[in-house]
Amino acid sequence: MQTPHTSPAARGLAARLLLCSLVCALMLVYVAQAMGATNQAGGPSQTGQIGAPGSTPAVSVTLEQCVGTGEQADRSATFSGEMMASADTGRMAILIEVQERMPGEELFHTVSAPGLGVWRGSEPGVKIYKYVKQVTNLSSPADYRALVRFHWLDEEGHVIRHVERRTSKCVQPAPPTNSSSLE
Repeated sequence: MQTPHTSPAARGLAARLLLCSLVCALMLVYVAQAMGATNQAGGPSQTGQIGAPGSTPAVSVTLEQCVGTGEQADRSATFSGEMMASADTGRMAILIEVQERMPGEELFHTVSAPGLGVWRGSEPGVKIYKYVKQVTNLSSPADYRALVRFHWLDEEGHVIRHVERRTSKCVQPAPPTNSSSLE
């Protein structure tokens, strides 16, 4: 029985097509990994993905709610931080600091108030940990955001990894002026 012979030109074309397919497949894998590693969403939430050991584990920070109307006592912002355990995590901890920027100021500064800037820890063995903090009685006009710090702790309580992220800002507009006209 005789086998069909393939011309050298046809073999070369087949080899180039195979090489092209491999390069395209590798590029798709590379792009998918790059998108996962740099998944930093703008707007109300920022996230990071779990990757190889030593890389940044998954975290998310969110401005959950921003109420900028009414009396000062009614104005509020709700911020959250969420994190995922890695294989070597014993416990996790989150600290939320609220930052304020008044009109004319270039930089945000940390607000001091009871319950702010305190580490809140998970129970051992928790795989996903979320902490939500609401602040009320916000001044206006001003911008508020949260600086959220994350700690992954080993079984002995030593920090094995840490990350910080900032939420988007909660804008507290100036209260409307009561203008009455005299007629």
